[in-house]
Amino acid sequence: MTVYNPPAFREERPEVVLRMMRDARLCLLVSNGAGGVPDISHIPLQTDGVRVVGHLARANPHWKALRESGRAIAVFPGPEGYISPNSYPSKAEHHRVVPTWNYEAVHAEGPVEIVEDAVRLREIVAALTDQHEARSAAPWSVNDAPAEFVASQLKGIVGIVLTIESLTGKRKLSQNRNEADRNGALEGLGPENAALAQAMRGAREGN
Repeated sequence: MTVYNPPAFREERPEVVLRMMRDARLCLLVSNGAGGVPDISHIPLQTDGVRVVGHLARANPHWKALRESGRAIAVFPGPEGYISPNSYPSKAEHHRVVPTWNYEAVHAEGPVEIVEDAVRLREIVAALTDQHEARSAAPWSVNDAPAEFVASQLKGIVGIVLTIESLTGKRKLSQNRNEADRNGALEGLGPENAALAQAMRGAREGN
């Protein structure tokens, strides 16, 4: 088990899980560490639904531990936020309500390959850069930097390629509440958490 995932919150549609992964920003790479404590790195990751690709600083010992353990879990977090009991109309009826936290996340598990080849590393960095620069009006490209500078920077990282063997999608978005309470939770979020509100509306509409 990689995450507690009650039936009401399970997301098993491949196209939705892939969308959640691609929409994620800063992700987590988690693997077995020494002394029973996991090794965890916060890094951007890219996926095509078959592989998860990213890179670690060469100075980060996590990559050496990954080479030894051979497996990891990539965690793709989505929108999240606190839901107050005051948002639920049912509170006025019986007061049997408690606070909760709504969120989306995907866990991808599988074997990991460590990449040190300069050509492949440049491809990994360029693809990640292009993905995140796509939101910019004037996207920056790896090609914009001097080739010798890029080559020197690549010496300071190692690539990570996780081949996906299992995917766990979770969308805890008030699906276990009645319609009135779901609407109240949405209204209670306010404009400061538009991303979570959009996710909740999408789940209600079957998207």
